[in-house]
Amino acid sequence: MANMSTATQSATLGFASAPANAFKQTDPSKYISLGDFINNVNKPDNRAQLVKTFGNQGITGFLQLVGAVKTAGTADEVTWWEEQRLHPTATITLVTSVAASAQIQLSGTIGTTGTTSAFRLNDVVMWDNVNYSQRALVVSVSGSQVILQSLTTGTLLSGTSGTTYNLPIIGNLYGQGTDQPSQYLESNLIRRTNPYMIMKEIFKVTGSQATNIGWVDVGGGDYRWFIKGEADTRQRFIDKREMMMLLGQRNETAATGAFGSGTISGSEGYFTALENRGIVSNGYLNDLTDLDIILTALDRNGAGPEYAVYVDRLQDLAFDDFVAKGVATASLTAGVATQFGAFNNNPNMAIELGFKSFGRGGYTFHKHDWKLLNEPTLLGTTATTTASGVGFAGAMIPMATVVDPKTGNREFPLEINYKSTNGVSREMEHWLTGSFMGATNSTLDVLQFNYRSEIALCTRAANRHVLIKRAA
Repeated sequence: MANMSTATQSATLGFASAPANAFKQTDPSKYISLGDFINNVNKPDNRAQLVKTFGNQGITGFLQLVGAVKTAGTADEVTWWEEQRLHPTATITLVTSVAASAQIQLSGTIGTTGTTSAFRLNDVVMWDNVNYSQRALVVSVSGSQVILQSLTTGTLLSGTSGTTYNLPIIGNLYGQGTDQPSQYLESNLIRRTNPYMIMKEIFKVTGSQATNIGWVDVGGGDYRWFIKGEADTRQRFIDKREMMMLLGQRNETAATGAFGSGTISGSEGYFTALENRGIVSNGYLNDLTDLDIILTALDRNGAGPEYAVYVDRLQDLAFDDFVAKGVATASLTAGVATQFGAFNNNPNMAIELGFKSFGRGGYTFHKHDWKLLNEPTLLGTTATTTASGVGFAGAMIPMATVVDPKTGNREFPLEINYKSTNGVSREMEHWLTGSFMGATNSTLDVLQFNYRSEIALCTRAANRHVLIKRAA
């Protein structure tokens, strides 16, 4: 006899071909109780709420929390200007060794590629590549040769062939009745550019799927599963857009295949900028000694007093450990000044945003957990006890404006640029193509959600930022 669960509706009226009203159970082992038999027609005890197994999985928000501003752009790349150091260093790479003497003749490559010599007659320079313990007067500059004369009765230290000597210029000396210098120094600028990158994404649903009701409440009492799929696609696109602004690399890659020939311009991301021009720690900061090395580097680069620190879990715990051993925290002790300028001088605002603050050597660091670096499917560790995975552990971002030397404008260290003009913005474009839910631009019974963004990140004064990398 046919089973109830497999019987089909008769195509004709009448009782001969209709489903049976009752049937025999051919296998007694399958019929133990009435509950077993009617299980097929019972309504499942369904829990409609969707369980967030991994919590909120969005990883965006870093750029906004550290003060990255958004600016419209109208060209294929962003251009900005950065000043050089005020005091140049005279540089020479010796081709022959020099013996110690009261007067030494240096022969070699002066300056670096694309620059001119900073040596001028009568300059006073520091000699000795290690301790800069001696002062010398430049008495001759001719082509690739420079002659130094000791300012004392002693001898100048020897020089080694193949070594590059960087000589700080501390001033000059002239005799009575002498003329003015015949040469002068001109300030220089560095022109930096970063191309825009174009990112795209889509999500599709058929008309039939769009009208299906499922078992799961995807939010607000809506049981249509495609709503969840579209929302996840949007979040993934936003996350990937931020990751490209962090991890992107500038290049010119030939495009082949369905999208035609030509080039695709990569865009320099934040981490790449810091690897190229920033302060890089090749390993976790595990104690005050490690932190103090970073402070020394910040001093050398004219850093501001306040930093946002975004780190992974292991670096976060390391900070907690050595902060507990003596670094001043936000619960201030007498005589300790901690900055909260980034939060309107309100420590409570920092706490509300999830920052923990501490001070060291005149700097204030606002520490925050960085979800991106803890997500195992992205940049996070693959185990809780090791630092395996992609080698980024965190970053220290200055919470101060940067002066553009060409325009005089004060700008934020990080700036998100997007193409926009005359009311057309490509920051986050979203449109529908299809034949339902308001879309009437296709005859296909499919609705396509389209996403597109054309953006670029500017990292100004990268030399004042710190990138913390996991040890190799």
